[in-house]
Amino acid sequence: MTTPRPSLTLSSTVLDAPDAAELADFYRRLLGWETAQEEPGWVKLLPPGGGSGLGFQTEKAYVPPAWPASPGDQLMMLHLDFEVADLETAVAHAVAEGARPAEFQPQHDVRVLFDPVGHPFCLFVNEEAPGEPPAISPEWVAEQTREIAEQDRLTVQDAVAPDPSGPAGPAGPTRQPEPEAQP
Repeated sequence: MTTPRPSLTLSSTVLDAPDAAELADFYRRLLGWETAQEEPGWVKLLPPGGGSGLGFQTEKAYVPPAWPASPGDQLMMLHLDFEVADLETAVAHAVAEGARPAEFQPQHDVRVLFDPVGHPFCLFVNEEAPGEPPAISPEWVAEQTREIAEQDRLTVQDAVAPDPSGPAGPAGPTRQPEPEAQP
């Protein structure tokens, strides 16, 4: 016998922070949303037209995630995506409100930023939006390529055509340790 599925409605996505009110204030300024609920250690914002909101919960043991992550780093559990019409203007607004751009930017039409407590979020331009997507310069591509190489992270090329000399497990190719130099 199958039990009927109850009605479920997403009310909000909740972000932990050392101080819920401070982080909620950042997103209130960033998005222009109104406070729907506030009590000690908890704030909920809702968008003006309705829909699910953002909740903020005080968590004294909060540790910001690393992005992009390496083995052993605190991983992000989720991130927020915000569609924008003008990427440059949206990034400038977010930075003015207290966001910080990530050093590594994976795509020309997406910008990864961190909120004041380190949660990553993305601003992106919808490819189907009218107008041309932001230009991608050869200099930007070269800079991103250098950063990936310096961080020794798995690249798209490694994922598509793994090095045949290295074993590939469920997580993809692994790098073999360099032999130690003999004195």
